[in-house]
Amino acid sequence: MTTTNTSTCSLCRQAGKKLFLKGEKCNSPKCALVKRPTPPGMHGAKRPAKKSQYGQQLAEKQHAKKMYGMRERQFRTMFEKGKKKGDAGENLLRSLETRFDNVIFRLGYANSRPQARQMVNHGLFTINGEMVDIPSYQVKAGDLIKIKKNKAQKKIFTNIEDKLKKATVPGWLNYDAMESQAKVLHLPAKEDLDKSINSQVIVEFYSK
Repeated sequence: MTTTNTSTCSLCRQAGKKLFLKGEKCNSPKCALVKRPTPPGMHGAKRPAKKSQYGQQLAEKQHAKKMYGMRERQFRTMFEKGKKKGDAGENLLRSLETRFDNVIFRLGYANSRPQARQMVNHGLFTINGEMVDIPSYQVKAGDLIKIKKNKAQKKIFTNIEDKLKKATVPGWLNYDAMESQAKVLHLPAKEDLDKSINSQVIVEFYSK
């Protein structure tokens, strides 16, 4: 239930930074971006010395899109909704973090966002007792997330309790081992948002 090494690693090499599409494996010294920090290609094309302002803005937007596995239309729609109230950049990052597939990844059920997206698509989880198979579904404060009862014996959930105990879960989420369920305690605060994405640059890109 994972994407191929070729596709995921080439995306990181093209972006020039880690997108963590393979989860913890991206921290390995064998990471393709560490071994070959050049763009993909037969001979590893040279990376431009300096990008224009537009190029930097486009690259940051593409970085965020690929990191969360979204299409342009989805991403733009999410941005437009977020700019209607409050800080557009902060709202965008908060919406990205509260996608259902990202929450599954953050909790430790999946090793990567692509894997989490497939798990959600396959209907392996419930929210408040109802099966949800839409990766882009936005979770809310108080939502309870569980493995669907008739899916709990699947191979992918072997030793899942041990796996979840080892996961580094952000403070806005909580896993209750006694109840075998996770809870969205509150929406992520500014300090909980992904620091690797410069949301202001993305705001500038879409504001042109």
